[in-house]
Amino acid sequence: MTAFFALATSLLWGLADFGGGLLTRRVPALTVVVVSQGIAAVVLGAIVVATGGWSEAGPRLWFAFAAGLVGPVALLAFYKALALGPMGVVSPLATLSVAVPVGVGLFLGERPGLVQVGGIAVAVAGVVLAGGPQLRGASVQRQALLLSLVAALGFGTVFALIAEASTTVTGLFLALFVQRVTNVATGGAALYVSVKRGGDALPEAGFPWGLLPALGFVGLADVAANGTYSVAAQHGPVTVAAVLASLYPVVTALAARGFLSERLRAIQAAGAGLALVGTLLLATG
Repeated sequence: MTAFFALATSLLWGLADFGGGLLTRRVPALTVVVVSQGIAAVVLGAIVVATGGWSEAGPRLWFAFAAGLVGPVALLAFYKALALGPMGVVSPLATLSVAVPVGVGLFLGERPGLVQVGGIAVAVAGVVLAGGPQLRGASVQRQALLLSLVAALGFGTVFALIAEASTTVTGLFLALFVQRVTNVATGGAALYVSVKRGGDALPEAGFPWGLLPALGFVGLADVAANGTYSVAAQHGPVTVAAVLASLYPVVTALAARGFLSERLRAIQAAGAGLALVGTLLLATG
């Protein structure tokens, strides 16, 4: 069950990142975050009301609130780092986020077997390579490096927090709702500050209503990924769940290959293969 839900997390996050990346070519990144998360918050709010999720309110919701604060900060740091580039260095560095939940799992006493340790090492190496790292001529600004590490720490912290936000299905819906509302508030505040400083909130042609379904998909896929990861982490070792869930860059790369006909570089293809081998080792270990 852990492997299934963790791999579902990778699929959903990978597709959400792919869709979000396409949307940011036409709409400012902050607007993509706020609108997509806003749509997800509305849907989750309806689910919480329908399932009576309010009865699950308790101290654990502070984990969801914290995840909602950290998530947008990590995402904005990641986007800024990508803008400073080079992307071939920034993107693989963000996969270091897996170190946070794995470290938490080890701190809490989890001890993966020898096969699983090998699977973790192979899978993480595969994910880094699948990001297409630049091995030559990759001059990196200190600011880009710092922002990449901030993003990795933030993403990993969200992994760890959301796993602790609930213990029941209805409670999980409520936790995800709280996280999304906090995401919207945090992202909205950042968007307001950006506009005050002269940034754009919308494209010149106005709000692209035709992209609303795509924005909704990105937001809902992200929500679903958080939910499946929480289930995976609660039903098995966090060290395994976190590594399998971190395979989403492979999904993003394959989606770009399938939908945009982008050719995978040899190093990316090798990384995807290693990630698959690591997945098999973790699933069978």
